[in-house]
Amino acid sequence: MRLVVIGVNHKTAPIALRERLAFVGDDINSALVQLRTFTDGSVIVSTCNRTEIYALMPQPISATGSITVAMEQHIADIKSWLGDFKKLSAAQIEPFLYVHQDTHALTHWLRVAAGLDSMILGEPQILGQIKQAVQLAHTEQALSSQLGWIIDQVFAAAKRVRNETNVGAQAVSLGFAAAKLVTQIFDNLPSRTLVVVAAGEMNRLVATHIAGLGVGRIIICNRSPERAEALATELRQANLKLATFSVEVRLLQELPQVLAEADIVSSCSGSMDVLINKNMTAQALKIRRYRPMLMIDLAVPRDIDSTISQMDDVYLYSVDDLQHVIAGNLERRRQAAVDAELLVSQLVVEIERRFQVRKVGHDIEQYRNHTQLQVEEILGNALKKLDSGEIDANSAMVELTRQLTQTLSHAPSKLMRKAAREGDSELLDFVVSGLHGAYRKRR
Repeated sequence: MRLVVIGVNHKTAPIALRERLAFVGDDINSALVQLRTFTDGSVIVSTCNRTEIYALMPQPISATGSITVAMEQHIADIKSWLGDFKKLSAAQIEPFLYVHQDTHALTHWLRVAAGLDSMILGEPQILGQIKQAVQLAHTEQALSSQLGWIIDQVFAAAKRVRNETNVGAQAVSLGFAAAKLVTQIFDNLPSRTLVVVAAGEMNRLVATHIAGLGVGRIIICNRSPERAEALATELRQANLKLATFSVEVRLLQELPQVLAEADIVSSCSGSMDVLINKNMTAQALKIRRYRPMLMIDLAVPRDIDSTISQMDDVYLYSVDDLQHVIAGNLERRRQAAVDAELLVSQLVVEIERRFQVRKVGHDIEQYRNHTQLQVEEILGNALKKLDSGEIDANSAMVELTRQLTQTLSHAPSKLMRKAAREGDSELLDFVVSGLHGAYRKRR
């Protein structure tokens, strides 16, 4: 298959080295253009905890040359190029690189795409990141048709792994778990309002997940309007395609009034005081005519009075509640991963089988084209001799038949002699039986 994966081991490489080896901004564009000159297609995946180059090695020019030696040379070339591109010596990067080839490379790529090689087992984001990397490679004309075919197989296989196993079925991050709660309690999400109390990193993740579900309105309450506006801008840009989506910014002091508008509340302020108490919630419920509210308190100490959980029409979850859900889900994902790994192994075999069939079809086409050129050359020479009067029609037919027979039997005869000379009885029997079968069919 000639597929190679070269990656940075993020478990052993120092963070300073990982940062230098990461591809950011226009780095990837330039790198893909350079890789295009000595690979048969390449893709670069660079995320916060992954830097990998997926490349298809060129077909060896000499049919008699060692493919193993050629592969080793190409791998050395990519490593050398990486060092030069990042201005690092081989001694600096070599101890922290890993390499996978052919079956192992295909298996690794499929495991990555299915979320089996992620820090969070089964997470779906990596597949989207790979698709973005592939799109960029396509834009830079760094994909060959053969690598494109392999990528299509990987994406289809990863989809099967996720659909046919439970490796990604349960929530295993706080943001994902919060979003899962929303879907379990509410329908008609475009009509729902999320109130985010504090614009920190945790609430950014929660708001991003819930916005991705299609919630129609988000209100951000924060002490600092500037930080809230920054989060609002990020959410608007990420959801430009949603015509009904809106984000508003309010001051934290307005929270008692805003609470009545909230179907969903996510709070993570870092405050030492309770921000949402029982009286405030009771007033909000009254204004809402007791329509249900989901409250998610991710703060330690708590932002939301724990006794609110006793009120009707309020579903209150603390960070501990979500962590317990996540712990159970992680265990279920680990159990599902056993089935997923088995399916990956089966799918890799299927892909390699289809690849060989595809490759043989291409080889047969090349062989037929080559044979056709030989036949046309022989026929042309015979016609020239016939037109010039050098030979008569009968002699031309005899000569044409003799040369065609020699030409068409040359390759299988050479293969049989080689098999006999090397004592490869299995290959010899296969070729002989195949030729006899073709002979019998002709008769």
